[in-house]
Amino acid sequence: MKVRFTRRDVRVRIDDLELAALERGEVLTLGTLWEGGGWTLSLDPASDGVRGVGGHLNVGLQGLLPDLTEPAREGVTLQGPPRVDVEKDFGPPHA
Repeated sequence: MKVRFTRRDVRVRIDDLELAALERGEVLTLGTLWEGGGWTLSLDPASDGVRGVGGHLNVGLQGLLPDLTEPAREGVTLQGPPRVDVEKDFGPPHA
């Protein structure tokens, strides 16, 4: 999972294995920690909406997962705040 923050939104890019994990109901989490704090972002296939608490942002994909898994779609957007774009970033297929 790759995450990019801007002033107003968050962009998350996932690969084919991460999409498959979401389809299986697994929560994907990425973060970085430092002394006294940190930051994490979770993509949760069992919840809806965008919720932030402290240094954690939970992005619920339950209602949008069918759209995200559709082959013709490049991604989905949650309006938030913050607005979160979850996009598929499929390179060469994993063996």
